[in-house]
Amino acid sequence: MLPQDSGDLTLTSLTKRFGQFTAVDSLDLTIAQGSFFALLGPSGCGKTTTLRMVAGLEPPTHGEIRIGSRDITYDKAYRRPVNTVFQSYALFPHLSVWENVAFGLKRRRSAQVDKQVADVLELTELQALAGRKPAQLSGGQQQRVALARAIVNRPAVLLLDEPLGALDLKLRRQMQVELKRIQTEVGLTFVHVTHDQEEAMTMADTIAVMNAGRIEQLGAPADLYENPATTFAANFLGQSNLIRATVEQRQSDSVTVALPRGTVRVPAGRLPGGVDEVWVGVRPEKISVHGETVDGKTVGGKTGFGQTAHDGTGQPVAGLNRIEGAVVTDASFMGVSTQYLVRTPWDQQLMVFEQNRGNAGIHRPGDRVSLSFAAEHTFALDANQDSAAGIDLDGEAPG
Repeated sequence: MLPQDSGDLTLTSLTKRFGQFTAVDSLDLTIAQGSFFALLGPSGCGKTTTLRMVAGLEPPTHGEIRIGSRDITYDKAYRRPVNTVFQSYALFPHLSVWENVAFGLKRRRSAQVDKQVADVLELTELQALAGRKPAQLSGGQQQRVALARAIVNRPAVLLLDEPLGALDLKLRRQMQVELKRIQTEVGLTFVHVTHDQEEAMTMADTIAVMNAGRIEQLGAPADLYENPATTFAANFLGQSNLIRATVEQRQSDSVTVALPRGTVRVPAGRLPGGVDEVWVGVRPEKISVHGETVDGKTVGGKTGFGQTAHDGTGQPVAGLNRIEGAVVTDASFMGVSTQYLVRTPWDQQLMVFEQNRGNAGIHRPGDRVSLSFAAEHTFALDANQDSAAGIDLDGEAPG
């Protein structure tokens, strides 16, 4: 059963200024009913301020907030069909789990309180803990109680403000799976604010990457990761190697670009129009590292494509972009993968993640190597953008 006042959550020209500082800058956004949506960005980007405006905890300077056909822009917080789950669980310490979950229903004198509470405790797998007080629960259990207390009221939109931030890594990953399962079963609109890229990609159907009060890019997790539209998105959502390059030749399906040494190919559809100076991007896990010699034969020559490369098993792979004459400067074994820093002939450090398949040794610092990556895994961005945008942004002001 859908809650009252259900429908898409729509933000139109939503703006919030604090004096001369613009925290949220004319935001236009539609969040589909029943979806799991993530607002992702570094501290200070405006994501929490946006959430607080939707919750009714912060009045907008300008703009409109609607759920379905209902304008809630200036409704009091308690009148909105919205509930919020915070990082601090805000449970009543003197009440049991059952009483915490039932609290809002009893205040509204809802019918069938016992059944509604029983149903949501089953959904959140808290039946066996119904009689316990919050102090007797783990952090993950307390988070599920806070979630149950919000869900039982059947809001049109459930707002989640960094809800897993206080949990340790293992429990946080377990709760990511649980939150997605619960959202799928209950069918409510979840809007999740986080600075954690993995968290957003694990749970959300759609992600809005925010930067300086605006949406930098919007889309499905896989599309944002594989096809970043800006250097900020490329660097903030995962990690990217960005290499300065110049467009040399355009064909119908691919473009040849010149690196500081040699050339590589980029799919024509992944190159911004009307620019000749670009950042060529490739994700660290898309790159393979090859020893300078394989089976006693030197793998040499200049950077280029269409040459014969070798994968981790020593088998030839044709048609890969290649960078020759590189040197490993650091190798860190991570268990599932080895993380390399590799210095190119033009003295740029590139990062490589090589999966541990158990069939190849680890390259050591000082090893001379070549790098290869498929043209279809290569993207390009306008070189007028800052190549360092989106890197190391945590620890700024809240927002």
